Amino acid sequence: MTKQRISHLFDLKKDADGRKYMEVHLDGIALLRLVLCNKGTAFTLEERVALRLDGLLPPQVTTLEQQVERVYKGFSLAPTAIDKYQFLRALQERQEILFFALLERHLEDMLPIVYTPTVGEAVEHYSALYQNPRGLSFTPLNIERAKSILDSYPMEDVRMIVATDSSAILGIGDQGYGGLAIPIGKLAIYTAGGGVSPFHTMPVALDVGTERTDLIDDPNYLGFRDRRLRGDDYTAFVDRFVEAVRVRWPRAVVQWEDLAKDTAFAVLERYRHTLPSFNDDIQGTGAMALAGLMSACALKGEALTEQRFVVHGAGAGGVGVALAVRSGLEHAGLSREEASARIFVLDSKGLLLSDRALEPYKEQFAHDRRTIEGWEVAGYAPTLLETVKGARATVLLGLSGRRGAFDEATVRAAAANTERPIIFPLSNPTASTEALPADVLEWTGGRAIIATGSPFEPVVRDGKRYRIGQGNNAFIFPGLGFGAILSYASEITDGMVYAAAEALAEYTIDRYVREGLIYPPVDDIQETSVRVATRVVTAAIREGVARRRDIPDEVEAFVRRRFWRAEYQPFVRGPQLVV
Repeated sequence: MTKQRISHLFDLKKDADGRKYMEVHLDGIALLRLVLCNKGTAFTLEERVALRLDGLLPPQVTTLEQQVERVYKGFSLAPTAIDKYQFLRALQERQEILFFALLERHLEDMLPIVYTPTVGEAVEHYSALYQNPRGLSFTPLNIERAKSILDSYPMEDVRMIVATDSSAILGIGDQGYGGLAIPIGKLAIYTAGGGVSPFHTMPVALDVGTERTDLIDDPNYLGFRDRRLRGDDYTAFVDRFVEAVRVRWPRAVVQWEDLAKDTAFAVLERYRHTLPSFNDDIQGTGAMALAGLMSACALKGEALTEQRFVVHGAGAGGVGVALAVRSGLEHAGLSREEASARIFVLDSKGLLLSDRALEPYKEQFAHDRRTIEGWEVAGYAPTLLETVKGARATVLLGLSGRRGAFDEATVRAAAANTERPIIFPLSNPTASTEALPADVLEWTGGRAIIATGSPFEPVVRDGKRYRIGQGNNAFIFPGLGFGAILSYASEITDGMVYAAAEALAEYTIDRYVREGLIYPPVDDIQETSVRVATRVVTAAIREGVARRRDIPDEVEAFVRRRFWRAEYQPFVRGPQLVV
């Protein structure tokens, strides 16, 4: 077959009456192997004859809904979470439209499989589980050819890229090439939950090596077998990737994912004005947490400015949350100084203090030692428990990755400061959560307002059923990215990120807070993403970074019309490729 891009193998068109159809330029077995448009048993009898599929498929013609019902049974029969993950990955590599239709209809069941917590296990065993190529991998062996690699990518018009160097995957750290499973999972959520067409997405592994000698020495490891690039070599590597993307797809949005904390902040600041990009661990996590805090304050009938915040964990997520909380307090009317005085961030050595040696990105949240005068402190820097007591914290946010960090004494101390403490143990995966919801409710007499990073079943206590909100970035990043795509944003501003948090909070307060929820249920991600994207597009216009000039005044209707959904189109035979 002559060299063709996948997007040249079919064309979505409309007939004279405006009805969509697909003109395809392959037939026979080659068409069935083209996962992006393979309809499987949903090809009609007429299509089977016209496209030389007659006899290649089971005789029964089924609808997309019947296919979804059938494959859901297969998914349900998979005995373990990782088996379910492999089932879904295999389905995606056979029939992509059916894969997304299944996700759309069963998102609550499948989000924990295609993403956290199960994806963590998939990352750890990526080489052993590997079956089919997806996305692009850049290494020191090929980065000099980045431009030609992008030019050869089969998708003509990429608009959303999720890229990771796999240095800080969830709570499991450096995973080398296996981290590619994270962008694959994130982009599945972008499509099933955020309306981004899979025809315009690309997962990327920036495989700069690994510090894991067990991976380097493993004969079955599929990644680049060397120590990680550092310093100027790392920067030059990412520079080449960014420049290649900027030239090839100037409107593409890049989401940086699971970069180590120092690198995450450096990469974000270096490239955010070069191409539209954001870091989900910093900005997505921050916006998600801020939205949950706004909803929790509405639930308890208090203002955000009345709270005092302890953030346990000073990595990319923790500092990202602190930045978002400070932004929320400033939008509520406090000065930068007043807002910072209410936020207390701890790393593994205790409260951040200005007379300690700190990484640069932590310094803005360091308190002067005078702040802790009068506190009961045993060591050089206050511990978590000492900070909760001394700061009179009403909000406790966990992004430490330390299982059980919110122990009984700490939670009870927070509960002593307010009638309804807000406790968010947000670390992923489940094994890294700072506290179990049942324990928090027990220690606070059922008074705590809780959200967790991983999904938890409702807790029944004293005959009352408590639904546990999931503070999932999936409520933010699909809508943030989709809004940036639709507006042709030249950059993703802090105002756009704040708009995403505000949209999520307002939607939750309007629809769910009366039920005691501070986040929407997972199966409402699509509507949530529409609301977030609408507000992000509006913010992009307001801040002068929207390059698209045909956005109507009715922004929400504009977003809804462009929200991609999994559905089959009628197929028409087009001119066939020369083989």
